[in-house]
Amino acid sequence: MAREKIDTFRYVQKLNKLLPGNGVILVSQGKNGKPNAMTIGWCFLGIIWSRPVCIVAVRKSRFTHSLMEEGRDFTVCLPGKGMAKALDFLGNNSGRDHDKIVEAKLTPRKGISVSSPYFEECPVHIECTTVFKTDMVPGQLDVAIEREMYKTPDYHTIYFGDVKGVYAAEGASSKLPRG
Repeated sequence: MAREKIDTFRYVQKLNKLLPGNGVILVSQGKNGKPNAMTIGWCFLGIIWSRPVCIVAVRKSRFTHSLMEEGRDFTVCLPGKGMAKALDFLGNNSGRDHDKIVEAKLTPRKGISVSSPYFEECPVHIECTTVFKTDMVPGQLDVAIEREMYKTPDYHTIYFGDVKGVYAAEGASSKLPRG
């Protein structure tokens, strides 16, 4: 199914509503070209350096982290209606142990402007190239947040993606979950 390039911020409110619920999907691939996906609940889409940037956070312990380090791009996919089970599976299993895309019954499609794929089942996706990354450093975060979010020293790497395009399937609005 063809996708149309749309305004970068057309679905930003929907993205923000999906994050605290079941989340959205981060897709990346390493040097071997095999993609992996994980559910994320932390993602920001805005303007930095006079350009649209999508920021995602990935813990160093995650299999996706190694792929993000090897690759130069990623996609963020907004899930369609009825994808709660797939989101749960992607968020609770590791690509080290599972072919999560196959087991979640997702259909990867070649990225339009990046090498990382998106999923046919996701009506909207964001394609990004990594332009900056930074590792969180213990002791530099507000003490209360650090205590709450980092009970173990498994800190995030923050990836800044230059948005190369936001793409939508025909009728995307009606295919996204309500909320």
